[in-house]
Amino acid sequence: MADKLKITLVKSTIGAIPKHRKTVEALGLRKIGKSVELPNNDAVKGMVWHVRHLVKVEEI
Repeated sequence: MADKLKITLVKSTIGAIPKHRKTVEALGLRKIGKSVELPNNDAVKGMVWHVRHLVKVEEI
């Protein structure tokens, strides 16, 4: 199991519901194509699961 996740915003949040916009912002993503590295824990995985249609996730 990887200890970090690389999360990349691949789709705009313009048409997303407000809860999903806040989740993407809480993950630290601001612009399309930008990536963040976050720990692979249950909290982050839950956030990613809710916005899985907007992001791409890789284990590193």
